[in-house]
Amino acid sequence: MKTLCKTALIAGLSLMSLNAMADEALARSKGCLGCHAIDKKIVGPAYKEVAQKYAGQNVVDQLSAKVMKGGGGVWGGMAMPPNAVTPEEARKLVEWVLSQK
Repeated sequence: MKTLCKTALIAGLSLMSLNAMADEALARSKGCLGCHAIDKKIVGPAYKEVAQKYAGQNVVDQLSAKVMKGGGGVWGGMAMPPNAVTPEEARKLVEWVLSQK
């Protein structure tokens, strides 16, 4: 039983790690990392800053819409342009960004 629990835990952690890498790959493929980085401001804010700003808030839908439609004024004068992503991709990207610590 103990071995089964350890195996399940390791499998779960591995899956989480693969999901995190997959979401970073999605961000890279959509061009997000041209303006954002995980831990430093480029043109747009660092994803860790975004995660910290919105910690504990229910903003996935709001930020997903912003990823798709673009927007500005929250992080300075440079507006984020609309992005060619599906609603599912936008949600996945936002959930990944908000998971950055």
